[in-house]
Amino acid sequence: MLHLRIHPENPQARLIQQAVERIRAGDVVVYPTDAAYAIGCQIGNKSAMERIAQIRQLDAKHQYAILCQDLSDIATYAKVDNAMYRLLKANTPALTTYILPATSEVPRRLMHPKKKTIGIRIPINPICQMLLKELGEPLITSTLVLPGQQDPLDDPFDIEMQLGKRIDVFIDGGLGMLATTSIIDLSQDHPIIIRRGLGDVSAFE
Repeated sequence: MLHLRIHPENPQARLIQQAVERIRAGDVVVYPTDAAYAIGCQIGNKSAMERIAQIRQLDAKHQYAILCQDLSDIATYAKVDNAMYRLLKANTPALTTYILPATSEVPRRLMHPKKKTIGIRIPINPICQMLLKELGEPLITSTLVLPGQQDPLDDPFDIEMQLGKRIDVFIDGGLGMLATTSIIDLSQDHPIIIRRGLGDVSAFE
């Protein structure tokens, strides 16, 4: 496992480039976000995604999310009208994951099997932002909660001890947070707050 210690506020460009090279090569990466640590891989990489599902023991009904640098990617992956776009623009970047109807560009394995939706999140975290900018495309993302545990892993020591042999790259941004993002389903006629986490959901109530 490649362990990269990256400054949480001023990420070192050389180390971010190293991580991106490995992601492009099909590696599974653990990285810090605005909330808890997350596990991710390149959006088109089926085998890396299957490894994430294995590590987290996710079933076929799991709603995956993608991490986007900004709203410029949104029309590629989600169906949004002008009113929805304005609402998202006013409420991103944020500590919130938005569930939206997926476009045909989204690999079927990423969509919710029945609802045909995709989760989209635009992070504030400087490491995430720099990673996405260098990668030039969204990243599959899933909160780093291991089977049988309720809280996500937030301590770099624990992450290395428990996952060192199962992941390829660990971006260590220091101690994370035990909290998760809010999740809002915008795929229906009215917003549905699925999970209240760190993100402010007042605009959708």
